[in-house]
Amino acid sequence: MSTPDGSRRPGAIASGRFTWRMLATVLAGQALVIFFGALVARGMAGNDSSATPFVVMCLLSIASVVAAGLVRRPGGVIIGWAVQVATLLSGLLVPMMFLVGTIFTGLWLLCLRVGRQVDGAEAARAQG
Repeated sequence: MSTPDGSRRPGAIASGRFTWRMLATVLAGQALVIFFGALVARGMAGNDSSATPFVVMCLLSIASVVAAGLVRRPGGVIIGWAVQVATLLSGLLVPMMFLVGTIFTGLWLLCLRVGRQVDGAEAARAQG
């Protein structure tokens, strides 16, 4: 996300390899927890023929895996943010997902902050 002379573009999100790895790890873990939440939603439905919460949360789990793979590409962090918002909104289907969404959004923010600090320190060390 830099120009040919090495400077950053205005508005570009500074992310390096360490940040990408941390964010991808959060999204991968989030995908597992969302899938388990989907199983809870299916169990809560019982014999009800409405499988909508299960399907929606399974799709969200898949979206989280895809976002983990795209996090290093341009716009990947924005896709990750969309997954965070969708996870919070999945609390409308399974109320405990509000807590899960809050925890993973906190982890997402922490990884963005710490990852950028580590990447900045690595860049400074590489420049001498």
